[in-house]
Amino acid sequence: MSAVVRERPADRAGREALERALAAWPAAAAQLPGARGTFVAKLREEALARFCASGFPTARDEDWKYTDLAALAARSFLRVPDDVQAATTEPLPHHALFDDLGGHRLAFVDGRHAPELSSIGPMPDGVRIESLAAALARDPAALETWLADTRGHSAMAALNTAFLADGALVIIPAGVEVAEPIHLVFLAATAATIQPRNLIIAGERSKCTVVEHYAGSAPAFTNALTQLFLAGGAETEYCKLQDEGERALHVGGLHVAQARGSRFGMHSVSVGAALARHDLTAVFDGEGCTAAIDGLYLAGGRQHVDHHTRIDHAQPRGTSREHFRGILDGRSRGVFNGRVVVHPGAQQSDAWLTSRNLLLSADAEADTKPQLEIYADDVKCAHGATVGQLDENELFYLRARGFDAAAARSLLTWAFARSALEGIRLTPLRAHLERACLGRLPQALPLAELM
Repeated sequence: MSAVVRERPADRAGREALERALAAWPAAAAQLPGARGTFVAKLREEALARFCASGFPTARDEDWKYTDLAALAARSFLRVPDDVQAATTEPLPHHALFDDLGGHRLAFVDGRHAPELSSIGPMPDGVRIESLAAALARDPAALETWLADTRGHSAMAALNTAFLADGALVIIPAGVEVAEPIHLVFLAATAATIQPRNLIIAGERSKCTVVEHYAGSAPAFTNALTQLFLAGGAETEYCKLQDEGERALHVGGLHVAQARGSRFGMHSVSVGAALARHDLTAVFDGEGCTAAIDGLYLAGGRQHVDHHTRIDHAQPRGTSREHFRGILDGRSRGVFNGRVVVHPGAQQSDAWLTSRNLLLSADAEADTKPQLEIYADDVKCAHGATVGQLDENELFYLRARGFDAAAARSLLTWAFARSALEGIRLTPLRAHLERACLGRLPQALPLAELM
């Protein structure tokens, strides 16, 4: 007698969401830039086929075992962008524009370029900071090499590509330094599907600082994908801030390809959304690459935040440093899975990976799994993880010197968080990130009074 396999509600919701995506795709694809007769149309079709073959990730997928997308699948997010009703519009968070940051700002509202909120100043010759949709409409073939690179892409990245429409295009020519920060801000104003695609190309020996920022109180679903290509000797400082509303869902991917001698520095801060998933991959395509990544995530209530990282030391003499810190309160859950792979022949690789988690309540949960896969014999690699609570001796020390219980807890919690931000060299940006984190800490009021 054959066994009866019953479909779980989450699986059924995922299947129904996939059917909605298939139904919406023809109408959406016809409106997107580069829809006819270009490689972009083929790229979208192939991506949709990959997504249909895999469907939405489920807990049965090893990389998604702790993160359930049933909440996404159960909501009617996948629709043609123009179908969003004006009645769902939320006020725009203009404070998220970071007016005091200076430099260049490229703004998007619900995934579409917003020229009225953007501010691009004078730039060195050859530098391009513009809407990806405009570039695709003008000359899609010029971007084929970059957009067609699908290394490390997941099912959600395939979904992003299937509906590829707009986002940021940043091109820094060889030997050029853009001293001012480049601020890419994505604001959610409606209960929409937002799937920005960002393409950043840094030429040989170029230098730039890029801030990728997500904000807004609308119950939107953001499925973002950023591709960053660093040519030989290029240096890029990159910061991602996810500060969306408590009803939002956020899935973001960042894929970095590094050529010989390039340097990549990153600060990732995640404080918003009901569910946030961040995927990061970095591939050392040349010798002597460097990647330094600092991550900080704060969650409370029933928030869920998940980070999956992978650094491929594919060539010799690469150096990577990953330090992630999580602060979890209420019934929130934090997930960290970091993997460093040292490939055969990648001798003299130097890698360090740590995950530290602070639990502020008995009901908070942290699942952390740092991993090393080493296939070379001349390496220096280490990893570690901790999950704990505030130190009672340190609390006693502060109480003995006149601090009340709330202030003492605030100071220790903030000290744990702030160490992840100290490496940000741009002072106005660091101040904005500190304020974003302070606003999410459970004892923010006493701490703000002390500061």
